[in-house]
Amino acid sequence: MKPRVVLDTSIYISAIIFGGKPEEVFLLAKEKEIELFVSAAIIAEVATKLSDKFRWSNADVTDFIREIGEAATIIKPSRQLAVIEADESDNRILECAVHARAEYIVSGDQQHLLPLKNYNGIEIISPARFLKRIKKP
Repeated sequence: MKPRVVLDTSIYISAIIFGGKPEEVFLLAKEKEIELFVSAAIIAEVATKLSDKFRWSNADVTDFIREIGEAATIIKPSRQLAVIEADESDNRILECAVHARAEYIVSGDQQHLLPLKNYNGIEIISPARFLKRIKKP
């Protein structure tokens, strides 16, 4: 069975802009080695950051969002969570993971998500640790 995974917004941004381990994780989803889940809220945050912070054109943002849509199953979480008060958008990641019955949230968020380590049985893990965990011997 393939691991069920939700990626934090920072992983999508890092994958497309900086490469490295986040890109390796995203490529696993594109190659259908892992089951990736995403919500409209996560997609919207990725689009906004690429557009506002990195000054991407609408066409480039649309192309990347299409890539995410092809790699992931888009779900609509049925309940809202308020676990992380300091960054409301991180709750959207948790909601998606809970609804998807994910095994992992892959995140680079050292302030809010990674310190949780686990939420409702979902392991919250860095890209490097995730890659080590799922690599076949």
